Amino acid sequence: MKQDDQMDKIRHSLSHLMSMAIMELYPKTGLGVGPFIENGFYQDYDLPESISSEIFPKLEKRIKQFIKQGIKFEQHAMNFNDALKLYQGDPYKTELIEDLKKAGEKDVSFYKSDWFENLCKGPHVKSTQEINADAFKLTKIAGAYWRGNEKNKMLTRIYGVAFAAKKELDDYLTMMAEAEKRDHRKLGKEMELFVFSDLVGSGMPLYTPKGAFVRNQIIALSNELQSKIGYEEVHTPQVNKADLFKISGHYDKFKNDMLMVKSHYSDEEYFLKPMNCPQHTQLYAAQKRSYRDLPIRFSDTANLFRDEKPGELSGLTRLRCFCQDDSHCFCREDQIETEFKQLLAAVKQALAIYGLDYFVRLSLWDPEQKEKYLGDENIWQKSQQKLEQLLIDNEIKFEKAEGEAAFYGPKMDIMVKDALKRQWQISTIQLDLNMPNRFGLSYTDADGQKKTPVMIHKAIVGSPERFLGILIEHYAGNFPLWLSPIQIKILSVGEVHLEFCQQLAEKFKAKNLRVATDLSDESVGKKIRNAAKEKIPYTLVIGDKEMNSDKLLVRIRGQEDLWPVPFTEFIAIVKKLMDARSAKLQ
Repeated sequence: MKQDDQMDKIRHSLSHLMSMAIMELYPKTGLGVGPFIENGFYQDYDLPESISSEIFPKLEKRIKQFIKQGIKFEQHAMNFNDALKLYQGDPYKTELIEDLKKAGEKDVSFYKSDWFENLCKGPHVKSTQEINADAFKLTKIAGAYWRGNEKNKMLTRIYGVAFAAKKELDDYLTMMAEAEKRDHRKLGKEMELFVFSDLVGSGMPLYTPKGAFVRNQIIALSNELQSKIGYEEVHTPQVNKADLFKISGHYDKFKNDMLMVKSHYSDEEYFLKPMNCPQHTQLYAAQKRSYRDLPIRFSDTANLFRDEKPGELSGLTRLRCFCQDDSHCFCREDQIETEFKQLLAAVKQALAIYGLDYFVRLSLWDPEQKEKYLGDENIWQKSQQKLEQLLIDNEIKFEKAEGEAAFYGPKMDIMVKDALKRQWQISTIQLDLNMPNRFGLSYTDADGQKKTPVMIHKAIVGSPERFLGILIEHYAGNFPLWLSPIQIKILSVGEVHLEFCQQLAEKFKAKNLRVATDLSDESVGKKIRNAAKEKIPYTLVIGDKEMNSDKLLVRIRGQEDLWPVPFTEFIAIVKKLMDARSAKLQ
């Protein structure tokens, strides 16, 4: 058995043991769902009273006692009448059983562990002896709507993590503690980068001047790299008729994730666009195209909107309003490989600048759920084989992921690893043979015949907003110099130093450096602490000694010793680091 399969069984079994501990304390608890997840498990409960994480030590102690008892997990089938009788008074399990009955199932799968009977299809360990009692921990409590629907009752969700060995657990908990310190929601507030407002709406961030600067720098780098390989920036409307999305396929496959717009003067159906590709087909279709015109490349950073569930929103990493460094290339089949190489080179260059490691995932359709995708099997086989062969021909190592394709085509996803080794999907190159057909796009080939172009979807970092959240956590807020909204902060010691501080700031501004001053009456110690909290790369404290020196005494972020450097030399070094988009500060 694979280690991952065994850990899935262990984690799932722990969710049952946790439910046993909960049911001993609260016998009338309603049981929601409780699956294994990455690194752990969770279980939803309808509890008779509110609880906090203070209960965790008590629950963990009882779970460990269960583990030491060597309790067996035994699967058996139960008929629907007996199953419904068992769960009298529990509307959650009753609803799940009724759904199974409607789906045509013959009976219901249960797992018995000691006295605890639970509706479950598994998998589970055979005995709790397979579980390391020292390698699990309950981690947090959250609210979760029953079945993810905000119209349903809010249940209590308890999360836990579990591993094969205690060291793995300890390493994970250390990483999570570091992740909490790096949380972009916390740092974003401290660094005054963005805010959320209940009046504006959840999932729709407001960027301060500092935050807008960093976001714009991310977009500018993507546009710079795209421009070098022939992409031209376009701009398309945020509101579009439903007809556009009916042809593209979004209406049928993506409608529940789209935000509808109502007109006072028209009965037509409108939506805020969730992506740019349908609009770009119309830019292509606006003119007759020849094989000589191809490839045609468009990039677009207009705002996009998706109707995410409130419980799934998470800081900048899951939003309702965002943009993408989105681009689309319309090309001939014989041009695909050249385009692929150029796009991949641009992505590699971007990730090298940001200092992110990555691997490639080939995301394919799920042949068992063909109804989720556009186009017939022949188109999918052709496009998947083509994309896989491109990876092989270019000697690119990759992992396959069935079921992760876009609904219109397979894709090559760039999965980055941040400083904490967490994985994020950001960049993507997608091969689409469906959408050009659906919109009737064509070009005249050399032989005078009409041909359908291939459409390549590409993003370098995906959503700049989401990427900003990832970068904040990757850098722990310590942006490289070129991304820092404020590069230099000048702190005055006393009133007699104010004028000199202002004059020095103007000298830096004249060199196009981003500088701020703190001329307040606060103590120097507090000013230094505030600058450190803002993650300022260079801090200058100006007192009598500094005013009379022919050198700047620079405090470099994260370093104890001062850096004595002449003004002109400092400017030259900073400019060089900025131009190189270097992560260094000296």
